[in-house]
Amino acid sequence: MARLPRNVVPGFPVHVIQRGNNRQAVFFSGSDYRLYLDSLRLAAERAGCAVHAYVLMTNHVHLLVTPGAAASLSQLMQSVGRRYVRYVNGIYKRTGTLWEGRFKSAVVDSDRYLLTCMRYIEMNPVRAGMVGTPEAFRWSSYGRNALGRADGIITPHRLYEALGDSLSARNAAYRGLFHASAEIEDLATIRSGTETGAPIGNDRFRAEIAAMLSRRVERFSHGGDRRGKRFKKVSSTLTP
Repeated sequence: MARLPRNVVPGFPVHVIQRGNNRQAVFFSGSDYRLYLDSLRLAAERAGCAVHAYVLMTNHVHLLVTPGAAASLSQLMQSVGRRYVRYVNGIYKRTGTLWEGRFKSAVVDSDRYLLTCMRYIEMNPVRAGMVGTPEAFRWSSYGRNALGRADGIITPHRLYEALGDSLSARNAAYRGLFHASAEIEDLATIRSGTETGAPIGNDRFRAEIAAMLSRRVERFSHGGDRRGKRFKKVSSTLTP
């Protein structure tokens, strides 16, 4: 079955995952992480993307990005990927594929999931058992969002800005989000949406994105039965 186009709507945040080929490592030294982050900063500026959160794991990357135009996200990822692959191939005298095919992405209902998604991204090293606390991991946006460290990559989202009247107040409120365990259902929704490309949100949000894009935004199970209730429900929201 043909894959669906990416669900990208300018002004709506997108959760992105890009993995190493065969889940193999893509970062091998501190210089590698720094080069990738520098590439991300430059590419975001050129592509018109606002980066709200990121984490660079050993063999994959998570980003939360708001694209300024429909093509901005692809431009960002292509620019970062090409520069970083050239660097890695040159430094480590290698050839061939570094990344695993297409990057995965899902548009996020910011009112319901934005801060949860930011927390999900920055807690990855803790869930992986690499560190005991998010502040102990150097290669993420937690240092900026929770601790106020300078980071030229991050553009705060309006919902993050609404956490407080000053940077220190926002940092403190954001750190508070990490004190309680995330809802298992929320984590499952973020993971499932990003893997399948379906919008991360409720049925109303998915219908809203489908209407904006004038097409369905989720894959149907069992090949997509056009006679099924699910198909008829989604199709009805797209009828002028």
